[in-house]
Amino acid sequence: MGSDRAIPRAGRAARACRIPRAPAPPAPGSDRALPAAPDGDGVFVAVNRSSGTSVVRSDPAAVLRERLPRAELHLLEPGEDPAAVVADALARPEPPRIVGICGGDGSVAAVAHVARAAGVPLLVVPGGTFNHFARTAGVASVDDAVDALQAGQGVRADVAELAFGEAAPITVVNAASVGVYPDVIALRERVRPKLGKWLAGVFAAERVLRRSDPVAVVVGGRRAEVWALFVGVGRNDRGIHAPLQRRELDDGVLDVRVLHRGSRTGAIAALAFGQRAAAVLRRLRLVPERVEAFTTTQLTVDVRPRNGRPPGVVHDGEIALEAPAAASADLSAPGFRMRIRVVPAALDVYRPAARPPVAAGAAEPAPAGSPSS
Repeated sequence: MGSDRAIPRAGRAARACRIPRAPAPPAPGSDRALPAAPDGDGVFVAVNRSSGTSVVRSDPAAVLRERLPRAELHLLEPGEDPAAVVADALARPEPPRIVGICGGDGSVAAVAHVARAAGVPLLVVPGGTFNHFARTAGVASVDDAVDALQAGQGVRADVAELAFGEAAPITVVNAASVGVYPDVIALRERVRPKLGKWLAGVFAAERVLRRSDPVAVVVGGRRAEVWALFVGVGRNDRGIHAPLQRRELDDGVLDVRVLHRGSRTGAIAALAFGQRAAAVLRRLRLVPERVEAFTTTQLTVDVRPRNGRPPGVVHDGEIALEAPAAASADLSAPGFRMRIRVVPAALDVYRPAARPPVAAGAAEPAPAGSPSS
């Protein structure tokens, strides 16, 4: 047992020829010292047990209890609002000095809004089906999050504020989208348990686009019919037409992609697939040609009704229907107005240092290409 004797010849050859995986590039954003909590003292964490039930992972609550024995964990009940729970904790006479959320992107964005208002740092523990923000920040696991908290390591990240009509803005940490994409997301999540993530995305995009019409929007005084309009926080991969995971944390811009009305096949390809399939789709010429891309710091979009109803909006994986419908009354023309702006350096987030700290008394390494002494 444990020797190569039991491995078939082909298996031994394959293992001998295996190319080591290159180390992951450093997470974006400048490293920042944050308050450390080695045993969790002063830390309040809301744990969303309903997030990501289809994702196989160790129980994050058990890891948090073991490694942060003095942290206060609140296990959310079904339907309980993580932002309200964290806000209640911060309203105590002796509030926590650090708040955390174990959940997916929607839960992270909601608690980030409360953390920003209170001026406290945020501990993000990946625990949802989609953990795009955590992955971008360099937090791939519950242990990564705890390591950073115990060492006091973090980053300051940009966020965006999204408002419908005259309502108060909400915080967005990854992206927002209007058009048919909310319908694709809703159907995909319904069929995902049976079909799996990849096939569910294809099925949902094909079914929605076959039955739907484009959405009319007005952006910068220009009217357009679009399948979807995406606004990413920070620059996204240029080869993706539906940007959902940011590549930068502090570049101070919104990355806008407008998928104009055109080929339904191309739109299906753009909405159903992610980064891994983008190169293949380009070679097969299945990606749409009418994609407009630009960066900005703020954007106002007037959205017209479709089939007599305002289309929904997706932000950080959460579908908003009531807020756009309520905002319809604020616009003289039919539809609603959506405003989104970037807020630079708005949120302190724990994450392991992207670059190893320089030891006291040691000289920092010279930049690449600089002459040696």
